[in-house]
Amino acid sequence: MRRAFTVNGLTLRGLEWPAPGRPALCFLHGGSAHAHWFDAVVPAFQGRYHILSLDQRGHGESDWSAGPAYATEDFASDLLGVMDALGWERMALVGHSMGGHNAMAFAAWHPARLSALCVVDSRPAIPSDRLHSMHRRGHRGPRRHESLESALRSFRLLPPETTADPALLDHLSRQGIAEREGQFMYRFDPACNGTRRPADAWPLLPRITAPTLLVRGEHSPILPPVMAQEMAACITSSRVVEIPRAHHHLVLDEPKAFAAALGGFLATT
Repeated sequence: MRRAFTVNGLTLRGLEWPAPGRPALCFLHGGSAHAHWFDAVVPAFQGRYHILSLDQRGHGESDWSAGPAYATEDFASDLLGVMDALGWERMALVGHSMGGHNAMAFAAWHPARLSALCVVDSRPAIPSDRLHSMHRRGHRGPRRHESLESALRSFRLLPPETTADPALLDHLSRQGIAEREGQFMYRFDPACNGTRRPADAWPLLPRITAPTLLVRGEHSPILPPVMAQEMAACITSSRVVEIPRAHHHLVLDEPKAFAAALGGFLATT
């Protein structure tokens, strides 16, 4: 079911699977993505957890931030407000890519609010050349299409490598498109790229106290094996899992394998 929350002057929306009395579990998508990114993963946890997959500010059906304001601190503040709106004292938090970066910062800044943390193919800091490239892309403005078919044809993952089911990719692309004034555009604020201010999470890692699972795709260029081990060495209670055959978008490439790894981890926390 769809949920809406008013937090920090924005309407944030997400997908909720209620399970009264069960532990809370929240999913955070990556940059330019949306809450449906975990649609192939969530069924493995339905009924056992009270689940929320959140459209972060500037993404999906959530509001775009005026200003704009897309610092890590802004995303973390939103998440805290959503937790309070749901009445969640603690939760397990899963974040992919940008969502993983936001999750690491949240875990360091609000350790008492997490029961477990899962960081999915995300690094603590974005290299300066990659951040500059992101800023350049963000200043191009939203791309508008004259037809739904044109918008669907333009859908691309970044990085592009994937072994995901084409039907799942088609589902994600359709969920990510909105019609506005007769034109079609993606549900993503380009200013989120153009003005992104990611925190350097390396100094934050030792402050993470929640049991932590670091997950990387076997073929991912984003989180190399050595860096994953360096991250684990900074977090007191953590371990690294590699998903075979998967690229950066491992929740799409191997959703069953990822769900099994996450489920096994959560069962121990």
